[in-house]
Amino acid sequence: MGASPRREGDTVPAADPAAPPAAPVRVPAGTSAVQALREAGAVLDGPSGAVVVRDDDGLLHDLSWTPDRDVEVEPVAAAEPDGLAVLRHSTAHVMAQAVQDLFPGTLLGIGPPIQDGFYYDFLPARPFTPEDLGAIEKRMGEIVKSGQQFSRRPVDDDRARAELAHERFKLELIGLKSNAADVAEGASMEVGAGGLTMYDNLDPASGKQVWTDLCRGPHLPTTRRIPAFKLMRTAAAYWRGSEKNPQLQRIYGTAWASREDLKAHLQWLEEAAKRDHRRLGTELDLFSFPDEIGSGLPVFHPKGGVIKRVMEDYVRQRHMEEGFEYVGTPHITKQHVFEMSGHLPYYADGMFPPMELEGANYYLKAMNCPMHNLIYRSRGRSYRELPLRLFEFGHVYRNEKSGVIHGLTRVRGFAQDDSHSYVTPEQAPAEIEHLLNFCLGLFRDFGMADYYLELSTRDDSHPDKFVGSDEDWAAATAVLQDVAVASGLDLVPDPGGAAYYGPKISVQCRDAIGRAWQMSTIQYDFNQPAGFGLEYQAADGSRRQPVMIHSAKFGSIERFIG
Repeated sequence: MGASPRREGDTVPAADPAAPPAAPVRVPAGTSAVQALREAGAVLDGPSGAVVVRDDDGLLHDLSWTPDRDVEVEPVAAAEPDGLAVLRHSTAHVMAQAVQDLFPGTLLGIGPPIQDGFYYDFLPARPFTPEDLGAIEKRMGEIVKSGQQFSRRPVDDDRARAELAHERFKLELIGLKSNAADVAEGASMEVGAGGLTMYDNLDPASGKQVWTDLCRGPHLPTTRRIPAFKLMRTAAAYWRGSEKNPQLQRIYGTAWASREDLKAHLQWLEEAAKRDHRRLGTELDLFSFPDEIGSGLPVFHPKGGVIKRVMEDYVRQRHMEEGFEYVGTPHITKQHVFEMSGHLPYYADGMFPPMELEGANYYLKAMNCPMHNLIYRSRGRSYRELPLRLFEFGHVYRNEKSGVIHGLTRVRGFAQDDSHSYVTPEQAPAEIEHLLNFCLGLFRDFGMADYYLELSTRDDSHPDKFVGSDEDWAAATAVLQDVAVASGLDLVPDPGGAAYYGPKISVQCRDAIGRAWQMSTIQYDFNQPAGFGLEYQAADGSRRQPVMIHSAKFGSIERFIG
């Protein structure tokens, strides 16, 4: 999901760090933000016109917001990242209104903004057809042209339940509002800690409510501020992302701050379609996805096999040149191994169910690191052996949900060029630098030169999802950040994106039309060595715990080809 605007209760500012802030405007107590902007001569129309304001705490507010104290605000334009998110969220509301106008009785799910667009989940009486999308889009245009006003209205829980008595999914969200971020993707757009709010769409002539939705906002001042949109497709989506819940129908759309931007985006999509690896794989007879085998499980044909073999031979040789030793591990292992590594329970949802054999549970491996730890532990180790670098092409299996499987870029079975470096804490910075240079050199060999780094860190608001002390996390993050900064590459923060056992750097590569793809990953792990009791004998004769550095250069062969 793409970035969404910050609102009360959030802790991280959503402002685009690359965009210079707009000149602040003072809003006196009791004065609306739009009145203050108008008096200050701020732009209020077009792509550069303000659609919301950002206060001195970084929170976004409607233009109709009237503070109870003097405050300085920054106008947020429609074309800015936060402004686009608001524009798209408001367009999702317009789409939901159009759907319920045309198909009475349709129940509402969740409708957040996402990267390049928005979606809304519905439970209709019958599935929507392509013809229905045309009718919905036409009705949306009528709503936009009418200039309905978005009006925020605080309500208590009882009032919200009374108004939404016919919307069972909304009622469920109200009951779960304190844990909105964990309830479902996009749920925090509608409910969160604190009071509830409804957003009414008001007829501009009469001021009467013509539609309403449970929402935290903020929103555009009127529907006329939606200059360009298009509905794209439908898809199935389970309520709250669980197969145990009802299956809804999701409608995706895109919205932009100008017609020119929409046209450029649609042209970009056409270029992306020409480069769709799934189509090219079929046309060039490289690979396929037989239904008989199962979703997300590709097979490589002879021509594709040549590409795969050449890549594997190349990266295997490069690992040898960089000081790695080649190892091999089985595809399944006993449950206890993943308990020692922490993947059970922390990664259980991403693993296939166990198989019972001779009274023990066995799992298909979703990663290679636990087995590499057993290789390290197979005999005593000395500091003289470190760094110890192990590498294999391990085939791993992950229980990806059907909705996220996509060609070779998101599969359930894939070959990973997986390596693990065991080092002393003092050796960790140099080893991470060595691994990063290894990754970048590999990309240069393939003619790839447009990339940046992403630093994934722990989500401190959910400590139960991560293991290890605050001190260990801070130290590991600092090492990765120092190496990333020293590389001179652009570094983008990814709060909450770390693995449960430690932070990571990832190399994000852009393709020919500017799309970013995660390729290499380098992860600092101080937890698995403890879980497996890994040790080495230090120079003074003491027994110490090594640091484990995970790295995958291609990420996976399948994704790199895709």
